[in-house]
Amino acid sequence: MTIIIFIFLLLLPLIGSADQDAFVGVNIGTALSDMPNPTQTVILLKSQNIRHVRLYDADRAMLFALANTGIHVTVSVPNQQLLGIAQSNTTAANWVSRNILPYITTTNITAISVGTEVLTTTPNTAPVLVSALENIHSALISAKLDSQIKVSTAHSSSIILDSFPPSQAFFNRTLEPVMISLLEFLQSTGSYLMLNVYPYYDYTRSNGAIPLDYALFRPLSPDKEAIDLNTLLHYTNVFDAVVDAAYFAMMYLNYTNIPVVVTESGWPSKGDASEPDANPDNANTYNSNLIKHVLNNTGTPKHPGVATSTYIYELYNEDLKAGSTSEKNWGLFNPDGSPVYVLHLTDSGSVLANDTTDRTFCVAKDGADVKMLQAALDWACGPGKVNCSMMLQGQPCYEPDTVAAHATYAFNAYYHRMGMADGTCDFNGVATVTTTDPMVGEMVHSLMVHRWLRLTRLLRAAYRYATRFRFLI
Repeated sequence: MTIIIFIFLLLLPLIGSADQDAFVGVNIGTALSDMPNPTQTVILLKSQNIRHVRLYDADRAMLFALANTGIHVTVSVPNQQLLGIAQSNTTAANWVSRNILPYITTTNITAISVGTEVLTTTPNTAPVLVSALENIHSALISAKLDSQIKVSTAHSSSIILDSFPPSQAFFNRTLEPVMISLLEFLQSTGSYLMLNVYPYYDYTRSNGAIPLDYALFRPLSPDKEAIDLNTLLHYTNVFDAVVDAAYFAMMYLNYTNIPVVVTESGWPSKGDASEPDANPDNANTYNSNLIKHVLNNTGTPKHPGVATSTYIYELYNEDLKAGSTSEKNWGLFNPDGSPVYVLHLTDSGSVLANDTTDRTFCVAKDGADVKMLQAALDWACGPGKVNCSMMLQGQPCYEPDTVAAHATYAFNAYYHRMGMADGTCDFNGVATVTTTDPMVGEMVHSLMVHRWLRLTRLLRAAYRYATRFRFLI
């Protein structure tokens, strides 16, 4: 009887979160040499039906670009600012005043991550972590935003030890005092545990103990499933096992009603020679299966049907990141908005299901030298064999009459005539690829007017011809 009661307690559902649908969001890193501007990024987000994003700071331009989109935004307090915020309520209030209040009326900021993986990357600040969260939350209370914006902090899953079987998992003992204070804060404020889950690293560091299929969500035969002998729960993938390990670790400290939100998860599409499993096929398989798993509200074996909302790491490849090749290649998209690989998702209405491969355009770079633009325009309309007659005075693409606008028309025409091949949108460095269609505004209006007038002339000519023909009869 005692064993039955123990198992029943282990399998108690998570209170208060089962009625919420899970979402898939993306992280937006900025360590790339050709970072798209915020407007281009928001256009890409909208084209992919991405409704949740996580930023690693509170970038002013990005928050302005996200205004009036309805996209749920998690902003972050950088690790280097934690100490000052923890030591001063005034500093925390100033941070909220600078980074939240100017945008909150139009930008849907729903969470603040106070630091990222603080306990494992900057352990010297661990003793003040919870104070930083409390001071930010107090500032939100003063601004009457505490019910709208949750406060938490993102953790590496490495803070959980002995993670399989999940029922035996516990937080690193040296971190236990901090975790107890943190969990008490999360529970009292109705917030959630932010956890970064990387089956790629679990797999590559397991010395062959973890099968690749188990890491990638591939179907397993029943005899290949991992079984927690304490609970008799069957695990078919690493992701669920790590999430449940977090739930069991919290339960070990007597916290059973704090949801887990996975703030980072993904798979690299390229690696060094020593990283053969960092490749496009595995990245595609993992992220496609992850998205389906989350959006199906499958939950985990411990909490079936309970949302495990997840942010994919990450939107763009970050070529400026330090470390191995794989560290630079977690992105779903290239800077020009084209996909690194096309996800295996068939429902075009769902998140990240839209293929942008053929939705790229070539435009003049902002701030490009006018003389260089003119030279590139002359080449495109001459040796490049672009038909530039549409830009002559009186023609539909004459307006706006600027070198940049005319160059964009010519560049884009050449780029598409060349099949959008690599290197066909450079023009000596004054052009760039974007997912934003340049045929907008005055040019589209002029083109529509031009076509309407042409159609009107054709209809009038047809009417005159028909009238003359009827007279002759």
